[in-house]
Amino acid sequence: MSTGTNASGVSSEASSEASITPVVVRLKLSLLRNGLRQSAGRRAAYITSVVVVLLFAALQLLGLIALRGNAHAVSVTVLLIAVLALGWAVMPLFFPSGDETLDPTRLVMLPLRPRPLVRALLVASLVGIGPLFTLCLLIGSVISVAHGTAAYVTGVVAVPVALLVCVALARAVAAANIRLLSSRKGRDLAVLSGLVVAIGAQVVNFGAQRLGSAGGLSRLDPAADVLRWVPPGSAIGAVDSMSKSSYGAGVVQLALSVAALVGLLALWSRHLTLLMTSPDGSTLQAGETGARERVPTGGLRRLLPSGRTGTVMERSLRYVWRDPKTKAAWVTSLAIGLIVPVFNALQGTGSIYFACFAAGMLGIQMYNQFGQDTSAFWMVAMTIASPRDAYVELRGRALALLVITLPYATLVTVLTTAMLGDWPKLPEVLGLSFALLGAMLATGAWSSARFPYSIPQEGYKNVAPGQAGLAWIAIFGGMVSAALLTAPVIALTIWLNVTADGDRWSWLLLPLGAGYGALLTVFGLRMAAPRTARRLPEILAAVSKG
Repeated sequence: MSTGTNASGVSSEASSEASITPVVVRLKLSLLRNGLRQSAGRRAAYITSVVVVLLFAALQLLGLIALRGNAHAVSVTVLLIAVLALGWAVMPLFFPSGDETLDPTRLVMLPLRPRPLVRALLVASLVGIGPLFTLCLLIGSVISVAHGTAAYVTGVVAVPVALLVCVALARAVAAANIRLLSSRKGRDLAVLSGLVVAIGAQVVNFGAQRLGSAGGLSRLDPAADVLRWVPPGSAIGAVDSMSKSSYGAGVVQLALSVAALVGLLALWSRHLTLLMTSPDGSTLQAGETGARERVPTGGLRRLLPSGRTGTVMERSLRYVWRDPKTKAAWVTSLAIGLIVPVFNALQGTGSIYFACFAAGMLGIQMYNQFGQDTSAFWMVAMTIASPRDAYVELRGRALALLVITLPYATLVTVLTTAMLGDWPKLPEVLGLSFALLGAMLATGAWSSARFPYSIPQEGYKNVAPGQAGLAWIAIFGGMVSAALLTAPVIALTIWLNVTADGDRWSWLLLPLGAGYGALLTVFGLRMAAPRTARRLPEILAAVSKG
């Protein structure tokens, strides 16, 4: 009886392990279907994204096939797959809410063993746009480098192995960091996403321009010679080695990818076991965590003005330091404001006037000041009883922004000037930057009172549903207005540059631009203060919507 019972139990367990995979796949499809049922806009966005991704994948596939026979085809394909794997690795860190099944803690209460769960989640991970896009690139890469029967047979194995390595890498990273990603502090990783996107876009642009210069694709060969031995690039390297009759090297390269897949699955299974058997300690030491997260503004507070102005400045700086959404916006603006002028200067095609980009990017932070407070704005609203109170509130927020923006814009301008060696234009560019900053502070204060909108604290949306139109009007309308307000300084700069003796007087643009920007700021704050005091209930309702 006991033997029969044991056999029955084993059979039941095996049946359970065999049936979990289709269940998890159906769960993935149900999550996708139910998400699309929420709104017609979401369905339209998803269908559009699918069409765009498939079209891009088809173009990439055709481009890779067109590389067939090129001497540097293997370098391009190996680097492409390496970058693709890097994208899979960082995707869970930057977009943890993009796939609900990335969070295995949702399944910890179910009687599931790690091994069948790993298998089920791995198969479910193959359902989606990302895996299909990756599959197209892998197929195109194999076609571009494969020559001969042995290479094609290797490619049949290399494609699924490389795809599974990418998927397993994403899952292992997600499982290893899910406690962090699901915590409040973990949302600070959104800061890194903005920074990586900003830097990555410029690096890709810089690299593409370099490839178009002398040397062409041959510049990729040294890096590809290394990455062809690193999974999953080694899978494509194996196909190329087989094409060149280097069978021993091909077998080793393919074995490296298989070993990487086995290792990632083992690592993933280990983290799943820890998640399912250990308590969640993310809140066990909340008191100590709060003490460690104390904002280092004690020394700065002594440097701030007394009264309400200093209090508002300190509160605003605390938001920049502690609030994930505010920090993400600031870090992204700081990164792009530096990268655009510096990378253009490195390429030899830049202009010193690109340094104004720093002031423009940081000036955007003045827009929707009250939306950054979300529902906590009611505490600020209780302290505003007159236009004077509103003016002091807005002034404190503007001064907090200037504490960071003025030295940063100056530093970027000086750095760009040094890289280009165009020191005579430094005063006029600084003056133009300060005038632009003053105009954006003025229009930002008015826009904050006239077009407030809520910023959801959860997820990665920066605008609450139904308020996208307000956001567009507030930001882009304000930027156009700021450009018009800066027009006198721009016109004066152009006139001095086309006048014969203009270089003798260009230094005047620094004090004129700084003074003009200060006047615009004061004027904008005074114009926005009465409207802010009158519209407190509407502002509170708008910023609390999310």
